[in-house]
Amino acid sequence: MGVKMPKKSKPQRPSRDDFELEELGNQLVEAHNEKTEVTLIVFKKEEQVQGKIVKLDGQTKLIHVESGYETIKIPFLDILKVESAPQL
Repeated sequence: MGVKMPKKSKPQRPSRDDFELEELGNQLVEAHNEKTEVTLIVFKKEEQVQGKIVKLDGQTKLIHVESGYETIKIPFLDILKVESAPQL
């Protein structure tokens, strides 16, 4: 008989209701359509992601953000907040 190790609890993504998710989706769609720079606060990422949303992939539920010379793919549910990027 093996010894059962206690499960490590990993940080849980905050739960949000349908209204909050719809609002977040609307902000992402608007930023994508207007091609505006946004800052995304992402679950489990220490640094914020800043760039332009180049693709909203409904099949994979990934948001493609062009930041500098790279495209970062972020799961929709990991996005905690969308903010307008500060204009220089």
